[in-house]
This record gives sequence, C-alpha cells and structure tokens, in this order.
Amino acid sequence: MQVLVLGATGFIGGQIAHAAVQEGLEVHGFRRRPGSVGAIGDLAVTWHEGDLSDGRGLDEALQSCDVLFHAAAYAPGSGYSIREAKQKGVSQLRIVLEAARRANVKRVVYTSSLTTIGTPPPGSNRLADERDGYLPGSTSNAYYEAKWVMEFEALRAYQAGLPVIILAPTAVFGPGDLKPSTSQILLMVAKNQLPVGVDMETNIVDGRDVALAHVRAATAGEPGERYIIGGHNLNVADALREAARLVGVREPRGALSLKAVTRLLRFAEFFRLPVPATMRGMPYWMALNSEKGFRTFGYTPRPFEETVVDTVGWFRENGYL
Repeated sequence: MQVLVLGATGFIGGQIAHAAVQEGLEVHGFRRRPGSVGAIGDLAVTWHEGDLSDGRGLDEALQSCDVLFHAAAYAPGSGYSIREAKQKGVSQLRIVLEAARRANVKRVVYTSSLTTIGTPPPGSNRLADERDGYLPGSTSNAYYEAKWVMEFEALRAYQAGLPVIILAPTAVFGPGDLKPSTSQILLMVAKNQLPVGVDMETNIVDGRDVALAHVRAATAGEPGERYIIGGHNLNVADALREAARLVGVREPRGALSLKAVTRLLRFAEFFRLPVPATMRGMPYWMALNSEKGFRTFGYTPRPFEETVVDTVGWFRENGYL
C-alpha cells in the first residue's frame, strides 16, 4: 500500500510516517522546504515538494497513492482574527480534498483536533465523546473556530463522495515534537519553568499511539465517522508533579484554578503575548471518552510515565536541554 503523509516533517505527521514504515507501507512525504526531514531523516521516505496553500505539487505526490494522511491542517496563530482563520483553514483544506478526489484515493485520514469535541448535554452524567460537537461561536478562540469549520468541511467532502475518516487526537505529547507544540509543557517542567500546575482534568495521549491509530484507520476506519484518539484522563497538576519526579527536578508547588488560568490567558491575549495554540485552549480542556478509538483501532495507550521519560530523553538527545 502506498501512502502520502502531509505534515511528515512535523510532530504527528512524522510519527505517522514512522508507524507506516514499521507496518511495511510505501511511505511518501510532502514538504514545503526542500531538504527538510523533520525528525524522520533516518526513514525510507520518498519526498515531494510543494505548498498546500495553492496545491502546488500535490497532484504529482498523490499519483498511485492509496491513502492520504492529512496531518498538516492549518492551525492559526494568535495574530489572526476568527474570520481570517476560518477562511484560510477552509481554503487550504478544500485544495487538499479536491486533489485527493482527483487522485481517486481509497481513504483520506484527516487529523482534526480535540477542540472539535464539545461538552455532553446537561444532565447526561457521562464523559464527552464523538457524539458531542463544539458549539461554534461559544469561544472567541480562532484556533477552536477554525478547527471546527475545517472538520465540518471534511464531513461535507465525505457527503459528496470522498472517503474521509476524521481522527481527533487529545493533548498529544511524545518524542519528535520539533517545534515543540504540546510537549513544550514537559520541556518547561524539565527546565524548572513551571512553578505551579493547573487543577483541571484533561486527556493526554502519546504521539506514537496517535500514529498507530492513524495507520490502522486506513483499513479499519469507517468513512464519515470521527474518532477521538486519546490516552489517559489525568489531573494536569498531578501529571506535572509526576513528570517532575520522573525527570528529577523540583515539583511544581500548588495548582492554579481553572478560573485563574482563564484570567491569565486573557491577559496574555490582550497584550499579544506568545502562547502556544494548544495552551490557549486550556480553559476548554476536559476529560474525554476514548473507547471508540480503542475499540476500532485496537491500541492500548502506553503509560504516561513512559511518555514523559521518552519525550524528555528525546529533548536531551536533540539539544533542547
């Protein structure tokens, strides 16, 4: 089976490429900058150059491909208005989906976001799952609004006949997070830069488990369905303390309430301070039910402790620490 990974030079896309190679698939990667290999320079990957903003190079890269993994969906920074973010995200996604349609791929596995999962109905007394959708307009967060409208666009493409499967990873940590993105939290722990935690619960998953679920979605996923790809529901403050113990640094003292974190993030937004997109959405994080993904793709999430040790080890090996 021949597959193309969009975002192969990034964190999740790189892990998908790695998992696909391990499964014996013929892996092609798509990149904007010639020579860029991300964290997978040692893998047998056939590279193609192009740009998703205008589709340049996509048709050639998709030739003879059976499966397209789209792990390079647009993610707005803090400087974009909601309207701009939604327009840019939908425009880019349409370019990709139309190219997949022209290539007649058998499956499109689209990497969405935990931000598209909404809260359960009042009184339901259950964790949020795939039945619960983000309510557009319920936040002033460009990242949330863009990710929602892009997932809607992917579902629209499915309804028009394209075999799209949607995967929504939760808070992803792990080796190979080059930027870094969410794993920056563990890097800050290792550098003793997080004096306090946050008293809230969220779902944390290892990027390698996310990648395995993507590869299995190519054959086991049902087009038109979305799947939460999660790991463990953990209290953030407790998880950071455990990470500090594993790394051998001072544990964060105390924990901020969710209300306090929300105020701090509003302060950062007002003064346009740089805050990673995933962390800007912290006020909306919550525990999630990942059973559908576990059941469909047959993966068991690795222990959080393993994720911490391997991620911090990778940061050390690559000069972040």
